[in-house]
Amino acid sequence: MKKLHLPAIAGAILLTLCTLATAQAQLKVPAASPLQTTKQSFALGDITLEYSRPAVKSRAIFGDLVPYDKVWRTGANATSKITFSSDVKLEGKEVKAGTYGLFTIPGKTTWDVMLSKDLNLGANVGDYKKENEVVRVQVKPTTLANKAETFTINLADILPNSAVLEIMWDKTRVPVTITADVDPIIVKNIEASMASDKPAYFEAASYYYDTNRDLKQALGWVTKATEQNPKAFWIMLLKSRIELKLNQKDNAIASAEKTVTLATEAKNADYVKMANDLIASAKK
Repeated sequence: MKKLHLPAIAGAILLTLCTLATAQAQLKVPAASPLQTTKQSFALGDITLEYSRPAVKSRAIFGDLVPYDKVWRTGANATSKITFSSDVKLEGKEVKAGTYGLFTIPGKTTWDVMLSKDLNLGANVGDYKKENEVVRVQVKPTTLANKAETFTINLADILPNSAVLEIMWDKTRVPVTITADVDPIIVKNIEASMASDKPAYFEAASYYYDTNRDLKQALGWVTKATEQNPKAFWIMLLKSRIELKLNQKDNAIASAEKTVTLATEAKNADYVKMANDLIASAKK
């Protein structure tokens, strides 16, 4: 019979234990409050949200699990964060570009929403310091038609210079308006573009159309854009829209018909439909 040496046995046992420990360390299970990171283009920059998402799990939330009239970390785990890549306004109050901790004070009829320089507070809201706030706004919550089982921070109603930050959980939605004063910057950029060797005619015309500025100027720019890109059906459709807004219906119909031809050649059914809809609208 072969003899087993004690050192060899001990080594084998140690190896087995190490293998089991490694296997346990690698075990992964779903997080109770999974991390969510959302990046949304807004105005001339981006807004990034980073937060953890607890679930209702049949619990009473606001006024119970989350007490009224006390600072809440607004999520779970680490501090919820919001990053603005450019300056914005929160409910009309200025906020410089940067990353901030998002905290709230839920109430029955109103909520305080605060942005703080403290990014590491997490659940230790007892140590919350008002002097670290960069802004505090008060908003009114609304009732959701459908329950939000998982805590959600969302950006909705996104327009060129405004969006709504939505804090939603259970049946409660808290809307916070974000705005950006981009118009002076864009107008200055348009002026610089028009003075350059390669003017951005289509982009300038689009902005003037969207913001109801000088439509005759917009028509001049979009016409030059169509001359530079004669097969660009999306530019031709913008020309038609501007003409219709100027009440030049015959011209708008003619441009829309060109759009249909170009979009059909490019096999783009969406633009064919939009152009036909514009023709029908102009003929009313």
